[in-house]
Amino acid sequence: MFPYPIQKQPILSQYRYRTFLYLSIIAWLLPLISIMFISIRSMDDLNAGNYWGIPSEIHFFENYSEVFFRSPMARYFLNSLIITIPTTIITLLISSMSGFSLAIHKFRLNMFIFAAFIAGNFIPFQILLVPVRSITIQFGIYDTWWALILFHIAFQSGFCTFFLRNFIKELPFELIEAARADGATEWTIYRKIIIPCTIPALAALGVLEFTFIWNDYFWALVLTQGDTVKPITVGLDVLRGQWTTSWN
Repeated sequence: MFPYPIQKQPILSQYRYRTFLYLSIIAWLLPLISIMFISIRSMDDLNAGNYWGIPSEIHFFENYSEVFFRSPMARYFLNSLIITIPTTIITLLISSMSGFSLAIHKFRLNMFIFAAFIAGNFIPFQILLVPVRSITIQFGIYDTWWALILFHIAFQSGFCTFFLRNFIKELPFELIEAARADGATEWTIYRKIIIPCTIPALAALGVLEFTFIWNDYFWALVLTQGDTVKPITVGLDVLRGQWTTSWN
């Protein structure tokens, strides 16, 4: 059976595997550890090139209070939550419905619509910059949360539908047939059978979509201007001045 359990490998192979695993984890965490140490250092430490050594002074409260109380960073953080959470929830809701319909219901344009969802994933988002910005201006939602929320819902629904449609397609169709024989409506089937069975897929997609939308920089830069709307990815720029950057 593949993959072969590491517990059944020779002792030497197990030690090699664990050593490589621990070294990989440490290498992956090193940049994060460095960032955490930098966030509590003084600017004099950074100017002296002390990035990895023990901080000469710990400025934990000074640095973090500077970020959250003397800059709009707390507002940017809240903006990111306001944009990301409803976008993720609505995207999963719409995609689960469309994935359910494409997987279960047979109609003439089923494969064409499914292919359209797949094709949308191959469009480079950079070429949408001008039309998307123009549309948001025409509808009066430019520089609002709605511009980012609606765009991410539209852009992410294609991949999520593709993922959930294939997941639902693998479920036993006898569950659907039994529910229909008992008189269940399609809405009842969706709520009481499809959603409980797709919780693992929805959880995985939820984490993926939340991370992607939260980390988005390009569209946040294109579709927002004011501090009242900017998410934290764009708002970090306020920590960079004309002559210096507040790395800590």
